[in-house]
Amino acid sequence: MKKVVIVSVLCLFLGACESAREERMGQGALIGGAGGAIIGGVASGTPQGAIIGGVAGAAVGAVAADMTRSPRRSHCYYSEYYQRRICRNR
Repeated sequence: MKKVVIVSVLCLFLGACESAREERMGQGALIGGAGGAIIGGVASGTPQGAIIGGVAGAAVGAVAADMTRSPRRSHCYYSEYYQRRICRNR
């Protein structure tokens, strides 16, 4: 029991070192995994169906979350001062 608590706390600390994209994908995987586990468990009536549904839902949720994020837009212009093109992300 003590090892489980230590590993859980370490995972939470490592989870804080994410970028916004990784955080969005993690949330999508969590939501997709929970939904897939519920649907797989209800549809098959077995724990194996819930596990398979959870894994599949997590994969689909992470990919869907990454694909639906808004793209970064950049604004570029030529700077006379720097004598080169400058691009800023919005």
